[in-house]
Amino acid sequence: MNKKWITGSKLWSVAMITAMLAACSAPAATNSTANAATSTTGTTKTVSVSEQTSVKYADLVSLDADDTNVSWSETDSTTIKLSGKTATVTGSGAKAANGSVTISEAGTYVLSGELTDGQIVVNVTDKGTVHLVLNGATIHDNDSAAIYIKEAGKAVITLQEGTENAVSDGTTYVYADDATDEPDAAIFSKADLTFNGTGKLNVTGNYNEGITSKDDLIIVSGTINVKAADDGIKGKDMLAVQEGTITVDAEGDGMKSTNDTDAEKGFVAIAGGTFDIQSGNDGIQAETALVADGGTFNIVTGGGSANAPAKAEEGPFGSGGWGGGTPPTDMGTPPDGEPPADMPAADGTNAAGTAPASSADKASTTASDADAATTTTTETESTSAKALKAGTDLTVNGGTYTIDSMDDSLHSNSNVTINDGKITLESGDDGIHADLALTINGGTIVIAKSYEGLEGASITLNDGDVDVTSSDDGVNASGDITATTADAAATTEEDSTQAADTTAASNISVTETTGTTSTTTDTDQADQSTDANTNTRPQGGSPGGMPGESAGNSELHINGGSLTVNAGGDGLDSNGSIYMTGGTVIVNGPTDNGNGPLDYDGTFEMSGGYLVAAGSSGMAQGTSDSSTQNTIVMTFPETQKAGTLVHVQDSDGNNILTFAPAKDYQSVVISSPDLKEDGSYEIYSGGTSSGTATDGLYTDGTYSGGTKVVSFQSTSNVTWVNESGVTTANTGMGGPGGGRGQGGFGGGRNRTESGTTTDSTSTNATDSENSAK
Repeated sequence: MNKKWITGSKLWSVAMITAMLAACSAPAATNSTANAATSTTGTTKTVSVSEQTSVKYADLVSLDADDTNVSWSETDSTTIKLSGKTATVTGSGAKAANGSVTISEAGTYVLSGELTDGQIVVNVTDKGTVHLVLNGATIHDNDSAAIYIKEAGKAVITLQEGTENAVSDGTTYVYADDATDEPDAAIFSKADLTFNGTGKLNVTGNYNEGITSKDDLIIVSGTINVKAADDGIKGKDMLAVQEGTITVDAEGDGMKSTNDTDAEKGFVAIAGGTFDIQSGNDGIQAETALVADGGTFNIVTGGGSANAPAKAEEGPFGSGGWGGGTPPTDMGTPPDGEPPADMPAADGTNAAGTAPASSADKASTTASDADAATTTTTETESTSAKALKAGTDLTVNGGTYTIDSMDDSLHSNSNVTINDGKITLESGDDGIHADLALTINGGTIVIAKSYEGLEGASITLNDGDVDVTSSDDGVNASGDITATTADAAATTEEDSTQAADTTAASNISVTETTGTTSTTTDTDQADQSTDANTNTRPQGGSPGGMPGESAGNSELHINGGSLTVNAGGDGLDSNGSIYMTGGTVIVNGPTDNGNGPLDYDGTFEMSGGYLVAAGSSGMAQGTSDSSTQNTIVMTFPETQKAGTLVHVQDSDGNNILTFAPAKDYQSVVISSPDLKEDGSYEIYSGGTSSGTATDGLYTDGTYSGGTKVVSFQSTSNVTWVNESGVTTANTGMGGPGGGRGQGGFGGGRNRTESGTTTDSTSTNATDSENSAK
């Protein structure tokens, strides 16, 4: 057979796409590894990946002359004229009998007319190529596939220019015996199957599927409309689309490739085309890699995001309450000295002295937990209704995507890489989810609706414009990552040819753990001591993010581009650390004190770019002392209404920031290259600006009419401020770490962050008018 997948090491390396641990610099392949020490209690699954920036359609698919051949002549072809339940064959290689036509020789066959109850069967034992030209043909079979490619080297179906063709089946099939379950689609092929031409084809799969190939399925061109009782278009070893206009209305998956036994197969590759897909389950699903170079996609899955099951919103300490442990005693207070009303105290009561509604007698809880441990539960798997879904790597190199999905909009069980494209998403779950690495190198991404916007064990933004709206965390780096040299050796032993195709690759593994995991690298171990002047957390502690627990090693890297977040939960959340070297980040929300605009368990090292994060103050965090760029963390005496300007200027009146948060806020984190460690600054509230606002951030223009809240002298690279001047950092716990459904804390903040109490000037509120420079 003429296989269209690229064999050997090429596709193996493709199945291991994308950077897992991107460096803090611009996107460049690296070859560095770190020695990691990992101690684990529980069940651990380790997956190795190799770093590779991108893969394209041409890396996976090559077309031969048969795939693109649309020419034919009457003298060189056999004509099949369909009429009712009979057919007339002119030429050699085919016979009509009992309402069906059987093709037994390679060659070109031109079909026209209507067959009301019959079948076109291709049974070419010499493995030759059969070229079927649909020249205004309507084919229906009441109890089997209308076109059945039983045996051939390859079948090519050409949609003749200017014609409309239709293929359909009945709702019930008749098989030879109970053990037979094929064919099961209106067009069914056991051989490689290619569609080309510029005509139109309407396929109705009333029994099960619309178009199925048990081998490769390639669409070179044409207008193809499929309506199916289950899956719309399916190629087992490969589904490739070079061009065409494709509409799918399927109760199951829209388009898919299903080979789950061979890592070199089971992929979907799309060069371009127009796609309109409505599916009950996944829109486009690949068992291995999914690659899209371009095209226009309109995809609705599972009835859309409005049809998603209701999420059980977790409180500050997870759906499991306090995780079966004792409430921490070092919750801390915001800089204004008053704890939020809804924050539990050490005795389990809130600030008003009453027990939260979820509180229960500890003995009763313990007994309940014991009962639960002995109770056998049955879990039912929910329907997967993702829009783009890959078993290994999902790569988007371009295209325009409009997606409304009940489940994740873009999802990979491994890595997601977005190099370009215009992507607009509404999701009932995650906007973009990668079990391992999520890397954005370019494009425009608008996640207009989601539970969590971006999620992955390692998330890297190198370039592009990303706008996220989420009911929970906007960006959630969750999952354990360990880099090992052992993985490289194991991979080399498995496939000695891989090295030739994975140049500039770093050997990285992501560890998913059930139980308690403590992971450190050689360079991290020296930093994980208890130090009141650092952002590092002491090692050890209880699972679930209780005080003293070591930070996870998930990572969020922001090296460029722009990221705007409107979050109901944490704005930027990392169960490990955050590194920002460039770009612009704007965070709005949350408004409740059980979450924070920034939530990280390790460190937030800021060395470049612009950051403004406005939200509640109860769990507020700033950047880390290890940062080389300066930061101000301001806590207002009371909540400010959404749209109320916050303005920062230096003592000479030079504008540092003018920002209108989209949500109510009480704390604001500001980091800018313009801030100096020993600078003098003034913060104003309210007023107006004549400048131009983009996502609430003003440039140029003049700020006026605001009320001065405080003026102060910055004395460190992270300065915490309230209305009285410089104050100490918020030493309470951070919010939940978004640990993928596990209860308990996402990480206690058992540390003192940067900033020291100093003498400062407290000014009365005055009106001002300043020129923004």
